Amino acid sequence: PDYRGSMAEETIETDGERRAREAVEALGLAHEIRRHGRVGSLAEAAAARGVEPGSLVKTMVVRRSEGDYLLVLVPGDRAISWPKLRSLLGVGRLSMPDAATAMDATGYERGTITPLGSSTAWPVVADERVRGPISIGGGGHGVGISLDGDALVAAIGATRADVTEPE
Repeated sequence: PDYRGSMAEETIETDGERRAREAVEALGLAHEIRRHGRVGSLAEAAAARGVEPGSLVKTMVVRRSEGDYLLVLVPGDRAISWPKLRSLLGVGRLSMPDAATAMDATGYERGTITPLGSSTAWPVVADERVRGPISIGGGGHGVGISLDGDALVAAIGATRADVTEPE
């Protein structure tokens, strides 16, 4: 679909939104960009995008070591299972960077992070439940990209594994 039909005339695309849009277009993935304005919670974002919380996929930045990160795609109704993720990666320790470090690593503010158009192409691990119609961050506050989870995982070369647990 052509995302421009859903954009208000006065809406200015931020740099992050542009990078995410250009990345999804370059991958040739069918998608729809939805702008709904800032929200206060994942549940509000899911409602604004017309999806169930489990279909709204969070992109989490995880630090393996100094200067070494990965992105983990997590369904909205789930959380990272640290033992499962450490086992998959064969490491004894992982951590979540603070907001400023996540911004430096991806070029995106927390709450807008997406695996599309990151300033550095970090490896991506997608939870095995990231399938079918999903909505991910669109690189800006209140912006989501709706697309097929299986197509996204394949297009970005993500590793698919069971790395989450119920929230």
